[in-house]
Amino acid sequence: MPDSLIEHEGRILRLNGQRFHAVWLRDNALDAATRDPNNGQRLITLADIPANVTLSAAKLMGDSVEITFAPEDKTVRFPLKWLKDHAYDTPQERSEGHMPAGSTPWGAGLQSAVPTAPLSALKAYEATRMSWLDAIRTYGFAKVSEMEGREGELFEIVDLFGYVRETNYGRHFEVRTEVNPVNLAYTGLGLQAHTDNPYRDPQPTLQILACLENSAEGGENMVVDGFACALRLKEEDPEGFTALTKHSARFAYTGSAGVALHSRRPMIELLPEGTLQAVRFNARSAAPITDVPFDDMEVYYRAYRRLSELIDSPEMEVTFKLAKGEAFIVDNTRVLHARKGYSGEGSRWLQGCYADKDGLLSTLSALEASL
Repeated sequence: MPDSLIEHEGRILRLNGQRFHAVWLRDNALDAATRDPNNGQRLITLADIPANVTLSAAKLMGDSVEITFAPEDKTVRFPLKWLKDHAYDTPQERSEGHMPAGSTPWGAGLQSAVPTAPLSALKAYEATRMSWLDAIRTYGFAKVSEMEGREGELFEIVDLFGYVRETNYGRHFEVRTEVNPVNLAYTGLGLQAHTDNPYRDPQPTLQILACLENSAEGGENMVVDGFACALRLKEEDPEGFTALTKHSARFAYTGSAGVALHSRRPMIELLPEGTLQAVRFNARSAAPITDVPFDDMEVYYRAYRRLSELIDSPEMEVTFKLAKGEAFIVDNTRVLHARKGYSGEGSRWLQGCYADKDGLLSTLSALEASL
C-alpha cells in the first residue's frame, strides 16, 4: 500500500490523479525545521537538500499523507487539501494574452454597476472593505462616496489597504488649472485615456483621485479597461497584438527642473505564461520608439493606432463626473483614466496620490482568510 503512491524509482508521488516531484515536496515541506512555524518563511536553501532526494515511503493517514525522504530519512506530513491547493500537474492557460485569474474584462456596460462604497462603511465594516477591494481586483477600479471633501482626505482611502507612494510630484498632487503648468493634467484641456507615470520603472500601480470642488462645466472622468482593449486588438489583429507585446515602447518625462525620467517597456506586457500583466499607454509621455526593427515598424504602428482607437471608443469607456466628497481608485497597470475638457467658468479641484497594488492584494487576501 505505501509504495503504490510512489513512482519512477521514488522521484514522483502520485496522489488523487496529481503528480508531485520528490524535490518539490522536500523544498516545500511544512515541518518546523524547514519553515518557520510563526511566519511561514523557508529556513533552508536548495543547497541543504540532497541533489539525489527521493521518496522512500508514502502512506495516507486520514486527511494527510506522510512522506519519508531518502537519503535524509526525514518524515513529514502534508495535508491533502494543501497539496490540492498547490497542485501543478494540471493544464494551465498559456495562450498569448489572457486575463489574470479573478479579473473580468468590461466596457461601457459597466456604467450602471460601477462598484462604489461610502468611506465610513469601508472604515467600519471589514466585509464592505473586502467586497470593495475585490471589485478593484476584478474590474481594476472603484469609487468612494460620502467623503467630507477636505484636503488630505484621500490618504484615508490609502490607509484602508496600504501606503502612499511618494514621487517627484510629492506625497500628493493638486489637479487644477495653473498658469504655467509643469504637466498638462494641470490645465483645462481634455486628456486622452492613459496610464499614469509610464516613464517610471517601476511605475505606481494604483492611483487615487478625490474631488474637493467641481462646479466647472465639463471635466467628466472616464475610465477604460486596457485589458479589454488589448483582447479586442488580439482578436482583430493577432500580428499587431504580438508586435506590441514583444517590442519595447519608450516613455519620458523631463517637465520639472532636476527630473529626467525614462523607461523602456512594452505597451502590452505579458507574463511568460501569456497572462496579461500590464498596459502602458500615454501619448503625452511617449518618447521616440527605437526598439522596433525596421521591418516591423509599420505593423507596430498599425497596432498602436488601433489600440488608440479602441481606447477612445465610447463603447469601451465608463464616464462619471465626480462631485465634492467623491473619489475613485484605478489599477494603474490595467485601467486607463481620462478627463473631458472643462471651461474656465466655475472651479475644479481634485487631489491625487499614488499607492501600490501589493498592499491592496495583501489586505484583500488577509480579509478573505479571516472572513
